[in-house]
Amino acid sequence: MRQVSLVPFLTFALLALNAGHILSGAAEGEGKELKVWASAGSSAVLPCHLSPRKLWKSWKQLPDKTSVQWKRHGGSGHQDSHMVLEVGYSGLRKTALPMRPRVSVQDSALRNGNFSLRIDPVRSEDAGLYEARVAYNTEVQSCQVELGVITVTLSPPGPVVENEPLVLSCNSSHRASLVETCWFHNGRLVPTSRTSCSSHGALSLFRPAMSDAGSWRCQLRYSDNEIISATYNLQILGFDGPTNPVVYAAAGSAADLPCMLSHPPSAFGINMVTVHWSRLAGGYPQDWSVSQNCSSRSSPLPLPEVGLGDAGQYRCAVSVGSKTISTDVTLSVVTVTPSIQGPVSEGSHLLLLCSLTHSRGHERLQWKHLSSAPTNSRLAVATSHNLEGHWSQTAATLEIAQVSQKDVGIWECSVYGPEGRLGAVQYELQVTGAQVSSPPTIFSGQVTFGLTLTLFLVLMVCVLALALQKRRRPPAFPALEGMVAVTLPMKKEMEENQKEKVQQTEC
Repeated sequence: MRQVSLVPFLTFALLALNAGHILSGAAEGEGKELKVWASAGSSAVLPCHLSPRKLWKSWKQLPDKTSVQWKRHGGSGHQDSHMVLEVGYSGLRKTALPMRPRVSVQDSALRNGNFSLRIDPVRSEDAGLYEARVAYNTEVQSCQVELGVITVTLSPPGPVVENEPLVLSCNSSHRASLVETCWFHNGRLVPTSRTSCSSHGALSLFRPAMSDAGSWRCQLRYSDNEIISATYNLQILGFDGPTNPVVYAAAGSAADLPCMLSHPPSAFGINMVTVHWSRLAGGYPQDWSVSQNCSSRSSPLPLPEVGLGDAGQYRCAVSVGSKTISTDVTLSVVTVTPSIQGPVSEGSHLLLLCSLTHSRGHERLQWKHLSSAPTNSRLAVATSHNLEGHWSQTAATLEIAQVSQKDVGIWECSVYGPEGRLGAVQYELQVTGAQVSSPPTIFSGQVTFGLTLTLFLVLMVCVLALALQKRRRPPAFPALEGMVAVTLPMKKEMEENQKEKVQQTEC
């Protein structure tokens, strides 16, 4: 009996609990005015949802016969209420001409009780009180939402050029008196300084730099403790890269002097840009005009072959409408001066001086010997015992006490800075009598055979010459000398007989 009596009690308690939740949800959904703040240029959503109690009674989905009408009361011009957007039972839409096509409601959300109005983009004149009237079956529901607009304006309008003064103004449609204005740049509070000041919601930048680009947020606090804020993305047209850059180029090589804008001019709606390069050398200015594509950021000055006379400072001036911005670029020529001109004899004392025409003060010069083997392209640091490097800010001397064949090849002097390798110049060392590469084996055999044949022919000539010389001399044999000695007495008798015959004749 106790269990049967508890069932009606629990059922009644559960119904009472559910009824309490439904009634409280209905109280929250109806007759409550909301306030929404939006920045001019952004989107805003004015919320309007069917109460949970009415949505439950409609089985969580509205019937097809549902109409929505959004109206605006007053506004900045304090006009009478007028229709903004209307969706009829048949789905036909009507939109006020001044807000078309910036206002919309989602068809898929209407059946689920979501009648929120979306405005994209929001304008400053959209501020005011909006009311929605929703009718379905015999039920009618209304929503009231006040839209407040906060606006950030730029003066003068148009593209912001580096070093040109500008003013950022921040104001809203709130009717209370303004108490305090704070500005934040990239999330950091901007204090009052010599370059920026804040007064009555305005921020002045007298010489904006590229570092001033980015997100600027203004925060307004009113007398009724209402705090609202808006963000503005500031883009500045200037030059990308370091200020007054230095280009390092080897004497005799080609170089491009950079002139890079921070943004393409077309991003600011600029269709006409002129670029002018100039340099003052020897008292006479040199000018170049470079054609500029509005969709490109780069306008370099090409130099096909640089020399010592090309070193110096150049200026790139970009004209944007009636404004002109300029940047300076320095060309530093890297040279190598040897103490011996031309081929160097083996065993000589050689000095190679690597120097810069212009220096920023923190460069570091380093000598390296490039490998002569074609299969090995790595850099070999000169660490031989007879090599000494002496460095300064503008020059580095490489000393080779005794030049040898292993020093033949290309020596490279590189310029280094905090950002890495900046440039390099090369010097080819030729040593007199040095053998750069060994001949093939077949040619070595031919040379050896030729030398051997030549020596053999010379030897044969010498033998023949000696033989001929010996033939011309009289014979000197010991046997012949004895025979002469024996015939001497016969010679005397012949002489005496001749004398007797002479005497007989005389008689």
